[in-house]
Amino acid sequence: MPGNVILTPSDEIDNVLNFPIVFKPNLIKLSFFLFWLPSVLLAQEETQEKKEVQAYRMDPGETIELNGSLDEAWWQDAQGATNFTQREPTEGIAPTESTVVKIAYDDNYLYIGAMLHDSDPSGILAYKKQRDAGLNTDDRFMWVLDTFLDGRTGYFFEINPAGLMGDGLLGGGGRWGVNKSWDGIWEARVTTGAYGWSAEIRIPFRTLNFNPQLDTWGINFQRTVRRKNEEVVWEGYRRNQQLTRPVHGGLLTGLEGMSQGIGLEAKPYAVAGWSNTPTTDPLGDPTDFVRNAGLDISYNITTSLRAAVTVNTDFAEVEVDQRRTNLTRFPQYFPERRDFFLEGSGVFSFSQSNGVTPYFSRNIGLTGGEPIPIVYGARLGGQAGKFELGLVQVRTGSETRVSEGVSSFFPAEDFTVARVKRALFDQSSIGAIYTRRASGADSTGASSPDAHTVGMDLDLFTSKFLGDKNLQFEAFFVWNSDPLTGGATSFLSRTARGVRLNFPNDIWRFHTSYRELDENFDPALGFTRRNGFRRIQPSIGFSPRPRDLLGIRQFEFGFQFEYLTDMAWQLETRKTDFKVLGLRFHSGDQIDLEITQLYERLTPQDEFSLRGVLISAGEYNTWSWRLNARTAGQRMISGNVEIEGGEFWSGDRTGFSVGADLRPAPGFNVGANYEVNHVTLPGGDFTTTLVRGDAGWHMSPWASLVTNIQYDDYSSIVGLFGKLRWIIHPGNDLFLVYTHNWRDFDAIGDPDRNGFGTLSRGATTKINYTHRF
Repeated sequence: MPGNVILTPSDEIDNVLNFPIVFKPNLIKLSFFLFWLPSVLLAQEETQEKKEVQAYRMDPGETIELNGSLDEAWWQDAQGATNFTQREPTEGIAPTESTVVKIAYDDNYLYIGAMLHDSDPSGILAYKKQRDAGLNTDDRFMWVLDTFLDGRTGYFFEINPAGLMGDGLLGGGGRWGVNKSWDGIWEARVTTGAYGWSAEIRIPFRTLNFNPQLDTWGINFQRTVRRKNEEVVWEGYRRNQQLTRPVHGGLLTGLEGMSQGIGLEAKPYAVAGWSNTPTTDPLGDPTDFVRNAGLDISYNITTSLRAAVTVNTDFAEVEVDQRRTNLTRFPQYFPERRDFFLEGSGVFSFSQSNGVTPYFSRNIGLTGGEPIPIVYGARLGGQAGKFELGLVQVRTGSETRVSEGVSSFFPAEDFTVARVKRALFDQSSIGAIYTRRASGADSTGASSPDAHTVGMDLDLFTSKFLGDKNLQFEAFFVWNSDPLTGGATSFLSRTARGVRLNFPNDIWRFHTSYRELDENFDPALGFTRRNGFRRIQPSIGFSPRPRDLLGIRQFEFGFQFEYLTDMAWQLETRKTDFKVLGLRFHSGDQIDLEITQLYERLTPQDEFSLRGVLISAGEYNTWSWRLNARTAGQRMISGNVEIEGGEFWSGDRTGFSVGADLRPAPGFNVGANYEVNHVTLPGGDFTTTLVRGDAGWHMSPWASLVTNIQYDDYSSIVGLFGKLRWIIHPGNDLFLVYTHNWRDFDAIGDPDRNGFGTLSRGATTKINYTHRF
């Protein structure tokens, strides 16, 4: 419902700047353009000499005590990766601190030893210890492994001086193409001294998929000295080159005889817990006890292709969604949080920058944010030659729910998702996706026909356009069936299609895109914020870097234009965003000022309500502004303030949000956010309020306690979530989870209860164990 508070982050699917081609594309010109562009991109892909580091093969008698000190004698025989180059603040010069990375291995493990020298060890920053926590506050060391030497897929790892471990999968999904939901089994130990800090890392070869015929992998390293906001990399130091694009990395040579065992992994789990939902019914039983067990099994069909099966799946440890105020008339994107669907999900990313999602995994096993039991799930993922493959098959059970006295029945369903991507050139690909949703019989015994979706996408990318610039072209086409109308709608009206040209570089950047989502486009397993439109969207940005000007590292100026019509080319939305000024300081602080001009035309069918206030059909021209300031995360206390205001539909809106984070000591953090919006409309005024607090105590990289509390005045619910995680050994975890929700019954006018009272509460214990064969 518009105006609701959404219980997830606003990970907008349309959050990428786009740039249109023409209003009504001339098919002849477009065909010529499509024919010409691949040859331009291919012409840019030239082989260049890469840095190399040789892996030291350990003798059978050589061992390691993993303590971070690199004090074993054989480390001296290992070749070092040196000659790092600065990317920030000055591109191409020597680092201010030296870094040496060495690689060794035996039959079962890959070892990395890193010496990160620092002339001022007292300035080393290491606030965080929780696994996979963001490291915008700390010194850090990152590396990537391209185990197929294909320049596009692989593994991402990072640590900090406190021993925090983070990892992810390369090749699609997440920020900068890293899917950080993957938790690989590996270990790291860190120590500090007068020299700076050092680390020893042990990665089992069984954690990785790789081609055993290769004696060379792709590899790259990056280091952050946070107090200077200095970034240095081993290979690919240009600002338009990313560590997470392994095509820019160097080479790891000298590999042979690595073992993955038989490739079988079993992960059983057990869960016990209770939940309590107070009721005014004297005959009702408010308490429910839960005892459950399940099993995940995975097997390497080949060294590069892995199958997995989950039985009686449970997601007790998944954190609650973050609440967010929604003042639009469209739904917001709910990010996936469940491990089974996150692991290996990068292959399912589809034309990622174009706002079309034919497969959205939260359609499986969730209804209204509440879980539906998953009976079993199967997954296949990996590579076969130049093909990247993904397959998901899930069966959910039937469920009857009672909410506010109304009983609802959800039938059992089968879900199928298949994806294939074929590598093209050095950094490009073409792919196809298929989904199927099959529902069982409902409460009346009737069942719906299967729903199908088919799509294709093309991604042409080069980082060598005009020598050293990035250039990207994307195209997509998606079709879905219409099981409920029995073919009454036309083929074209159930499709989405579009093209996009992108020039994403450091000083100058632009996008141009054209897309159409027809009126009956509605993939059964997908996510679509809006359909029945044609949209043209250009943007251009200019980000100069001054020299020695008031501590400013970079300015940002930009312009984005959106022209959206219905399928008859009648204007519905025209939006112009001006980035008036953006400042990025050497300290890490930043300030942004934006102004927006918006035209909206609402038809009678588009009318909607915000907090009970009707937004009527008509034409609306509005101006608004937003000012945001954020302090650097490496300070003990950091924060952000955002103020926005201006015209809002036929009235006005003023918004204010403030957040603060306190890090009193390594391993401790406390944060709070407060957001309020005051809206004045001819039909009435209203105010929205959203409050969130969180705290964490991370005793070590292996044990952490996190909690958050949230309140919004739309649901009138205060929600508490707490989770203790103890990593007994990599792959073996113990979770203790507690949730408690209170509702303000006065705010909703409940005649039977008043004040704040318990709506629900529960506690869960979960333990899992991983065994590899």
